Amino acid sequence: MRAVLSVGSNMDDRVELLRTVFRDFAGEIVSQSAVYSTPPWGVEDQDEFLNAVLVVDVNDTPLQLLARGQELENQAQRARLRRWGPRTLDVDIVDIEGFSSESAELTVPHPYAHQRAFVLIPWLEAHPAATLHGKELGALIADLDPAEVAGVRRLGMMEEL
Repeated sequence: MRAVLSVGSNMDDRVELLRTVFRDFAGEIVSQSAVYSTPPWGVEDQDEFLNAVLVVDVNDTPLQLLARGQELENQAQRARLRRWGPRTLDVDIVDIEGFSSESAELTVPHPYAHQRAFVLIPWLEAHPAATLHGKELGALIADLDPAEVAGVRRLGMMEEL
């Protein structure tokens, strides 16, 4: 199953926390974006995030993939204290090829991905031909607030950080 994961962190050693996800999926990564520095989204009184996108081929079911991401978050001692608040690690399933779900447990495609430059810009880098809801990622990015798009800054590939 091919899936798109968006990973982010804005607490503690952000690079090392992202690196845990890259290591966990190392043999399954089809493509990856660089790491980007991005302003907080939703709740702005917090540190900037580091974000990246991984495109992976896994043998997991969608719910197993969800559990795997949640386990990585748990290992990073993620606490959900405030919606859109600071977090040690966030592992979101953005899309799964040929699969959709609107259950309380798992919504795929991610319901807000089309609104978030910090997801779309790295995803476009990792998979330039990708679409979401039938629209090319570049067109979705063009629909966003230019200030939000400008705030997403490429830092470099994970191996370089």
